[in-house]
Amino acid sequence: MLDHDRREMTLAAMLSGVAGFVDAIGFLHFGGYFVSFMSGNTTQAGVSLAQGDFRDFGLAIGLIVAFFVGVVIGSQASRRVRERRWIVLAIVASILTTAAVFHHIPFAAFIAPPLMAVAMGAQNSVFERDGQATIGLTFVTGTLVKLGQSVSRLIDGERSVVGLRYFALWSGLAAGTVVGAVTYLWIGLSALWFAAALTAFGTAALRRMGTVT
Repeated sequence: MLDHDRREMTLAAMLSGVAGFVDAIGFLHFGGYFVSFMSGNTTQAGVSLAQGDFRDFGLAIGLIVAFFVGVVIGSQASRRVRERRWIVLAIVASILTTAAVFHHIPFAAFIAPPLMAVAMGAQNSVFERDGQATIGLTFVTGTLVKLGQSVSRLIDGERSVVGLRYFALWSGLAAGTVVGAVTYLWIGLSALWFAAALTAFGTAALRRMGTVT
């Protein structure tokens, strides 16, 4: 986390906000399922299977698979573009844009929600190095664990700014969920256009920054 400068952390917090924004849209659209929080979907899948609700089980598994495919796509792109990480984010913006377009096509609208999960999976590879994500943009549980550990070190007298960075990521995602929910309640899945636009803006910003380590 400390390997990233302030500009990169600001961008990461914004992208975490986008993840929260899109996840809130997915949560409301699916009635309790997620497009970036796969731990929740895994629990939902297990409970649905135990209750014999194969429809909800299939929905949860489908979103998990879509997210997984997105991770593979993002990681493959990251390994190939190397120093041009903005291309990975451009792919995410393109997927979100495609989802927004499909939402407006009656016979293809069902494709939009799974594409949201693909985009969120791919987004986690924007800050990838040596096959590992140096900043987890949708890992809110892991972020809170790291934040708690940072506070623990602070209590013991260790000084570090890393805790503030984890707090910024969590705050970005939390704020994004509120805005995403309000926007979805206002215009439905058309809210995806805002997510696509923000991600495109982030792509331009990342390109100007140059190499991200």
